[in-house]
Amino acid sequence: MTNPKQDGRIPVAVLGATGAVGQRMVSLLAGHPTLKLAEVAASERSQGKSYLEATRWILPGDVPEEARGLVVKGVGGPLESRLVLSALDAAVADTVEPLQASRGKLVVSNTKSFRMQADVPLLIPELNADHLALLDRQEWAKAGGGIVTNPNCVVVGLAMALAPLHRAFGVEAVCVTTLQALSGAGYPGVPSLDAIGNVVPFIDGEEEKVASEPGKILGALAGGRVEPASFPVSVSVNRVPVRDGHTESVFVKLGRKTTLAEVREALETFVGEPQRLGLPSAPARPIVVRDERDRPQPIRDVDAGGGMVVTVGRLRPDPVYDVRFTLLVHNTVRGAAGAALLNAELLAATGRL
Repeated sequence: MTNPKQDGRIPVAVLGATGAVGQRMVSLLAGHPTLKLAEVAASERSQGKSYLEATRWILPGDVPEEARGLVVKGVGGPLESRLVLSALDAAVADTVEPLQASRGKLVVSNTKSFRMQADVPLLIPELNADHLALLDRQEWAKAGGGIVTNPNCVVVGLAMALAPLHRAFGVEAVCVTTLQALSGAGYPGVPSLDAIGNVVPFIDGEEEKVASEPGKILGALAGGRVEPASFPVSVSVNRVPVRDGHTESVFVKLGRKTTLAEVREALETFVGEPQRLGLPSAPARPIVVRDERDRPQPIRDVDAGGGMVVTVGRLRPDPVYDVRFTLLVHNTVRGAAGAALLNAELLAATGRL
C-alpha cells in the first residue's frame, strides 16, 4: 500500500463502503483537502475485489478515481488507517466498531448502536463539540481508540434548528411530524408498489430515536457526563415518495415569550465550532431561513450548501405552542455521510488524530 500521507492528507478507512451511505462517504472524500480515502471494507462477497468491481454505484456520476482500484478488505480485519468512517448496519457494527476501537482506531459511526451510551459523544459539531471529551472516558481510550456517533438523520435537522432557540429562549416542548425520503431506507429501500403515490405512516424504531436523541445532543457536559436537556419531544414519522431530503413540520413551546423577528435572528445568525475552525465540509451558515411561503421543498432546496445546510421556512406563530416552522435536511449528506465526515474533520482539527 502506498503511503497515504504522502500528499499531507490523513488516511481514512470506510467500513460498509459499498452500501448507500458508504458510497456517499466515498464520494465526499474524493478530493477532500485534509482527509484521503486509503482503505475500503465491506462484506465477504466483496472482499478481494477492486472497489469498482465490488460496487453497484447508485450515486450520480462515476466511482471516484482514487477509490476505483482500492482492494476491498474485511470490516473486522486489520486496518492501517487510524481514522475509520463506519456505514455498517447495526447488526454488524455492534461487534466490529468496538473491535476496531480496541485496536486504537477512532471510529466515526453512522449507526444507532452506541448513540445513547453514556460515554459516547452523539455529535453535531456546531452544537456540542465539547462532548468530544467523553472519548477520554471510553474503555478504548488506553489503546488510543474510541467511538464517536452522529445522530439519526431526522434529529440532525431538528436539533440544529432547536439549538439556537434553546440557547436564546429555552425550549419547553416540541412536536414534530416528519415526511421522510425513500433514500433514508437504504438501497433498494421501500418497494415501489408501497412507495409510489403513497405515504407510509411508520418507520421501525424511528420515533423512539427522534424522541430521545435531541436531549443528549443539547445537554450540558458536566463532571464527565452529559446532563440531557429536559424538554419532551412528541413525534410522528412518515415515509413519502421523495428521493432525498427529510421534511419536518416543527412546533416549539419556548421558555419565554419572544417575537418572530427574534426567533428568525437566532436561527439566521447561528454558527458553531466548524464555522470558527473553517472545517472543509462546514457551510458558512448552517441554517438558512427562507421567506417564500412554499419553501423549503426537497426538489429545490435539498442540496443547499452541498447538502450540509438545514433550510428553515414557513416561520410563523402558533396558537397552541409559540412558534412553528418547516425544515428540510438532506438525509444522506447532513443526516449521514456528511455528518460523519464533519465529525472526522473536527477530530482532526482538535488534535485527536
